[in-house]
Amino acid sequence: MNKLTLWFHKLGSPEYFYRFSGKLIPWLALACTVVLGWGLYRGLFVAPPDYQQGDSYRIIFIHVPSAWMSLFIYVAMCVSGVVGIVWRIKVAEIVAMASAPIGAAFTAITLVTGALWGRPMWGSYWVWDARLTSELVLLFIYIGVIGLYQAIEDRRSAARAASILALVGLVNIPIIHFSVEWWATLHQGSTVNLMGENAIHPSMLWPLLAMALATKLFYAFNVLQRARVMLLDQESNKRWAQRAIGLDMPGSAA
Repeated sequence: MNKLTLWFHKLGSPEYFYRFSGKLIPWLALACTVVLGWGLYRGLFVAPPDYQQGDSYRIIFIHVPSAWMSLFIYVAMCVSGVVGIVWRIKVAEIVAMASAPIGAAFTAITLVTGALWGRPMWGSYWVWDARLTSELVLLFIYIGVIGLYQAIEDRRSAARAASILALVGLVNIPIIHFSVEWWATLHQGSTVNLMGENAIHPSMLWPLLAMALATKLFYAFNVLQRARVMLLDQESNKRWAQRAIGLDMPGSAA
C-alpha cells in the first residue's frame, strides 16, 4: 500500500479526520478570504462596464460561481454518498450530509441573483426557462435530501437513505448543464471555456475565476466545520470525542 492510499484509509478514521480537518480549516479560511477579497475588488471596482449591460452585469461575479457550486457540491455529495453506501465509511456519510445545506444555499443564491439579473435583462424576475426551472428542481432535491436525513432517527440509516435519494436526483445535473444547448432558452450559453477561446474579456474573466476558486475554498472549510460537529455528535460515546470536547471547552480540566 503506497503512502497516498494509506493516507486515504486513515482519513476514513473519525479521530484522524477530526484532527486533520482541524489543522486544515484555518488555512482554507485564510485562502478563501484573500481570494474572495481580490475577486470582489477586481470584479466590482476594476473590471470595466459591459458594453450592453453596463454595471448590472457585475452580479455575474456572484451568480455564476454560485451556479457552478450548486452543481459541484451536488456531485461531491453524491460521490461521498456512494463511498458511504458501498464501503460503509462514516466520515463519507457525514461529509455527504454536511454538503447538502451548503449546496442548497448556493442554489438559492443562484436563483435569487438570477432573478435580480433577469429583471433588467428580460423584463421579468422569473420565466419558466429550462435552465431556471431545472435549477429550481435542484433546490427542491437538496431540500428533499436534507428533509429525509432529518426525518430518520438513526443517523447512519438516514445518511444512506438520503444519499440514495441524491443519486436518483443526479439525473438533473446534466439537464441543468446542457439545457441551453438542448432547448430554446432565454438564458445565455457558456462564456467560459477552460480548453478553448473565451467569450469574456480577461479583465472580467480573472475576477470570475477568482470568485469560482473562493467559493470552492469556502465550501471546503465550511463542509469540514460542519462535518466535525456532526462527527462529534455521532461519536460522543467514544473516548477520543469526549477528549476533543473536553479540550474544546474553555475552563475544562486538562
